[in-house]
Amino acid sequence: MDLATLKALKPSEYEEAADGYRATSDMASSAMDAVENKISAGIRNQLEGKTANAALRELKELAKNFHYVQTECALASTALNGFAFDMAAAKRKLEAALDDARAAGCTVGADGSVTFPAGGKEVDGKVPEGGTVEMSTSPTDQTSASLERTAANMHPNPNFGKAIGFANRIGDALKEATDADAKWAPKLRALKADDDLVVSDRDWSDAKSDQDGVSDAGKKYLDSMPQPPKDGSPKGNADWWKNLTPEQQAAWISLRPDSVGKLDGLPSPVRDEANRIVLDETRSRYQLELNSIPKPPVNEWTYIAGGGFGSTPSTVHTDEWMNWYRKYGERYYHLTESLNGMNKIQERFDKTGEQGLPEAYLLGFSPEKDGRAIVANGNPDTADHQAVYVPGTTSDLNSIEGNINRMVDLWRRADNEADGKAVSTITWLGYDAPDEVVKDARHDSYAYDGAPTFNKFLDGLEASHSGDTPPHRTVIGHSYGSTVIGAAAQKGTLNADDVVFAGSPGVLVSGADEMDVAKGHVWNEEGGSDPVPELGRYFLGGDGDIIPSDKDFGANQMATDTHGHGGYWTSGSKSLLNQALVVVGRGDDAELKPSYGPFGPPGSWDHVK
Repeated sequence: MDLATLKALKPSEYEEAADGYRATSDMASSAMDAVENKISAGIRNQLEGKTANAALRELKELAKNFHYVQTECALASTALNGFAFDMAAAKRKLEAALDDARAAGCTVGADGSVTFPAGGKEVDGKVPEGGTVEMSTSPTDQTSASLERTAANMHPNPNFGKAIGFANRIGDALKEATDADAKWAPKLRALKADDDLVVSDRDWSDAKSDQDGVSDAGKKYLDSMPQPPKDGSPKGNADWWKNLTPEQQAAWISLRPDSVGKLDGLPSPVRDEANRIVLDETRSRYQLELNSIPKPPVNEWTYIAGGGFGSTPSTVHTDEWMNWYRKYGERYYHLTESLNGMNKIQERFDKTGEQGLPEAYLLGFSPEKDGRAIVANGNPDTADHQAVYVPGTTSDLNSIEGNINRMVDLWRRADNEADGKAVSTITWLGYDAPDEVVKDARHDSYAYDGAPTFNKFLDGLEASHSGDTPPHRTVIGHSYGSTVIGAAAQKGTLNADDVVFAGSPGVLVSGADEMDVAKGHVWNEEGGSDPVPELGRYFLGGDGDIIPSDKDFGANQMATDTHGHGGYWTSGSKSLLNQALVVVGRGDDAELKPSYGPFGPPGSWDHVK
């Protein structure tokens, strides 16, 4: 980078190019939305058969292409803005040095040298002559700097020292510009996509590498922007986002999608956009890594003879399989199970439009450990009624499909009962659920660890809502999920209007009046032959603790016609209808259980404790 080039450089031209790429990214985003949530949704809602399925497959690939274009063009836009930012800083330093040199009567040559005029006290009747100092773009160490200062102080012409300062400043500006050019050039070249129409796992993996590269190069650029509030309050997050310019918002999404997607209080479409980038990048990287791991041996099991006469053989893993597991097993199963969960989330995206099902929003996602996923049916920001469902023990990313489907079924039933009002139902797997019933679910630490995160999410729904009136919000806890809700009410402010428990083993409080909602707005369902409430009484809180199914707890005991621990969302059931009525603010219409005597009907779990 020479003096003439930096003087002539116009950062605004790169900013204009960045605007063009951002516009292209926005167009690709709109096109993806049209393909997924209008065209494909319309086909699913109105057509069926081989032709329709073939069209949907092609449209899915087209939407994937648009999403890739959106992501890469956003990165290109941010990279160009980052380059312009760095070069503008270097140019400002150069222009300041040139202006100061000019004001001091110095002349700057084309090579960056500085010619200074005569000046100072006369020596032997003569004013010390002027001269020229050379510019250097090499770093100046402490010894060289000390020698320069000594020479400047000893020189009879005070302009000599000034010229050295100007030359050094010019050299520093050119070096900064040269370094920025060398830093950004490979990052921008890396954004060139393959010359084909197929977006592969390799392409998305490269997109993550591109993101990391641009993020590293653009650290100064991103640091120059307003940063998210340190306390992470949903309202603070919302205010921060609203005060960003479109350019700054695009930079945060393209460089830090994992961070943006986690921020409670941001608009749901923003969190969805960020989390879908993370989802696609993660899925591709996981798939490529899984492809590189040898498959488990076919012969996994073998038999060994029993220890005594008449004993049966025992089944054990083969040595071959054990050797494979020690080397690859833990990572192989994490990748496999995580990919299964990611694919199930994608399947929900692909169901938009089926029987009027609204678009889905990915409000949270992480593949780490057991995984996290928050999936909404319909936009919570514009919904009149919101329902947030917390699943229970054994819930993880691998098993997310069932929990998503429960909220799909609840959305369909609630939408039928909502009198035209908008409904959003949300699966909130935002905590580490117990892995096993006997070993883990008896401990309340999982609930207390998850409660603050749950409360922040609810506050975030409040902060991001854009409707004319506040939404009616219901929280629904199944099994240990109800315990999380109880802990949230106990340890914070539960930002909800109604609470529904289903198959609850206990909620860590002794009465509905401690659930932080208005009197009469706590509801409970206990299905026939569901053993969990009774087990919870003795294993979660302690010997004989009160649970929501007890009359003394004070919850509205809703009628159920489903059996077992997981049937509360069976399509067409009374259990599901009663939940839907609460969700749309019509809890008074829900059917309650009849009052029985102290022992209840024969064979029932519904006896009054």
